[in-house]
Amino acid sequence: MGCCNWRCGLITGAVFGALVAILGGVLIPVGDILIESVVETEAVIEPGTTAYDNWAAAGVVVYRQFWFFDVQNPIEVLNYGTSPVVIERGPYTYKTRYLPKDNIMFNPNMTVSFVLPLGAIFEPSMSAGSEEDKITSLNLAVAGAYSLAPEQFHGLLETLIRMSNSSLFQRRTVKELLWGYHDPLLKSTLGLFAPYNGTFDGPYNVFTGKDDISKVGIIDRWKGERKLSFWNDPYCDMINGTDASAFAPGLDKKKPLYFFSSDICRSVSASYERSYSLKDIEVYRYGLLPSTLASPIDNPDNRCFCRNFKTTKNCTMAGVLDLSSCQEGRPIYMSLPHFLHGSPSLLTDVLGLSPNEEHHSTYLDVEPNTGFTLKFAKRIQVNMMYGPSDKITVLKKVKDYTIFPLVWMNETAELDDQTADLFKEELVSRMEMLDIIQWVLLGTGTGIFVLCLVSYVVVRCCQTKTKTKTKTKTKNMLA
Repeated sequence: MGCCNWRCGLITGAVFGALVAILGGVLIPVGDILIESVVETEAVIEPGTTAYDNWAAAGVVVYRQFWFFDVQNPIEVLNYGTSPVVIERGPYTYKTRYLPKDNIMFNPNMTVSFVLPLGAIFEPSMSAGSEEDKITSLNLAVAGAYSLAPEQFHGLLETLIRMSNSSLFQRRTVKELLWGYHDPLLKSTLGLFAPYNGTFDGPYNVFTGKDDISKVGIIDRWKGERKLSFWNDPYCDMINGTDASAFAPGLDKKKPLYFFSSDICRSVSASYERSYSLKDIEVYRYGLLPSTLASPIDNPDNRCFCRNFKTTKNCTMAGVLDLSSCQEGRPIYMSLPHFLHGSPSLLTDVLGLSPNEEHHSTYLDVEPNTGFTLKFAKRIQVNMMYGPSDKITVLKKVKDYTIFPLVWMNETAELDDQTADLFKEELVSRMEMLDIIQWVLLGTGTGIFVLCLVSYVVVRCCQTKTKTKTKTKTKNMLA
């Protein structure tokens, strides 16, 4: 009876261990499915979800830091045609995107429309100086008028430049250069980002993800259109992806992320670079490839982005994007800061630049399970062009077309500690706890099963040996 109890107990223990191990093994895919279901539910853009609460509000504080290029030798450039020498001044930091989305309206086709109000508040504590600091920079009016006026009108332009006492370079305050000043040549308000406060970006229409979570956040329309009208090409005019604030849950490292930026009037892609821990949350870092602004020779897809054969040297120049077609005719050229990944000539036409991958590249840090962007740095540089002219005095010594850097900005944000703790509490900790439970059950069950099985085998062996000895002893006694 005792032997039977031992065997039954060990067999029962082995069965129990096997069941626990099976439960742990089953929980792994089931748990993943449960987590995926919860994440997808909370990632939908509709009132009551985590995604909506973060999406609709101003959310994490976004800052724009500006670095200006201060010309050190304006007289030498004018009188002798030497290359401009610049030094970097900054940062001058502004709080932006502090206003929540406005005019939010849900549509029958599973999209939501909204506008992004724009505003900027100076942050002295995060700046290298005040808004009244003066910078010697390219004269926006002279450079702009030169780019837009046909050569036959250069004589008239020369007269206007003389009458307004303008020159190729001007000395203005940070505030004036960014947000506007009255220009004597054009008799109007000019500024790199004027007008800004009180304006808005959009309207946008984006998919809510309610019927298909893989489409969440993807832009359906911008300013009422499904495609752009700046590049006169189906490929370059595509509006791809989201606005980069979030992506569909469940990222795949092998697939790029697509997003549209109204600042550069085009869509771009970012590729996976590495994983790391951000405030104890694993994130994937995605960055722009050097081919994003490569010349059409190296990247044929960029052929339709080449607009000006003179300034781009027959479309062989890399690193610069002509935005005049989407900037209401203003001759603005966009690049990465310090012409990162640009043609070598850009660094010899203007001296004093030092492109650096770490400080000048654009990146997104995205939590892979939810698709939420937890940290980002969007870094772009605003440039203008000037060139030679036989009729305009301030340009007579200029030898060739020059893409001149005016300012570069770093728009950046990172989730704060409170948001990080909430994120970990609501999602990460639950995922980790479920993961621990799964492996504890699997490990414990497997351990119990193996222990009971081994014990059973050992006990059976011992019992068999005991029976054999007993039989042998009995036979000897009978003999």
